[in-house]
Amino acid sequence: MDVATDVPGQLSANGDLRQKWLVMGLGLCLHAAMKSEILSVDNTSRRVRYRTDRDLGECVRVLAEVHEHDGYPVNWPDHPGAWLTPPSLIASWVVELDGRVAGHIGLSRSGAGDVAPGLWSARAGVSTEATAVVSRLFVAPSARGHGIGALLMARAVTEARDRGLHPVLDVVASGTAAAALYERLGWQLLATVEQQWSPEQRVAVRCYAAAGT
Repeated sequence: MDVATDVPGQLSANGDLRQKWLVMGLGLCLHAAMKSEILSVDNTSRRVRYRTDRDLGECVRVLAEVHEHDGYPVNWPDHPGAWLTPPSLIASWVVELDGRVAGHIGLSRSGAGDVAPGLWSARAGVSTEATAVVSRLFVAPSARGHGIGALLMARAVTEARDRGLHPVLDVVASGTAAAALYERLGWQLLATVEQQWSPEQRVAVRCYAAAGT
């Protein structure tokens, strides 16, 4: 993050005062970065921020595009807004690309149907309460190629670690692009398991944990 170094001439003559202004400016920039993160890549502006209720309609619109393009989620939910806001949700974020919602991610407590928390807890010798599940990650097809998925993952992982929780996730084995992203980011494959989602639907799921302890 760039910090302006130009100050009026009378302040430049006083090194101590100049340094004080720079430190104050840096502090303000860091405070703003905690609220949201703004990056510029390839002449596009990417802004990561917490999701608000007003974002939900746009998130559902983007999710529908992803479902049509990639088949995610595998089964379209009856109530997609509620699907994006499970009771176990800790926090969720969106990325704006040039002012429009282009991606989403959530962080939740372990819930029914989550496999990775149990696998990690057994391996680490801790309770599943020590994990946080990264989920509901998607990026608009038209917004790919700008590092949005990695940016959202980093934000969710930071939140989990700040809370003293270890990030884990489950992804359907058919989601090869998502699995490639996780492995590129250093996530460790715990296991591939079969889940019975319905009497007619059996799905292979890859379970991952973030690197580190």
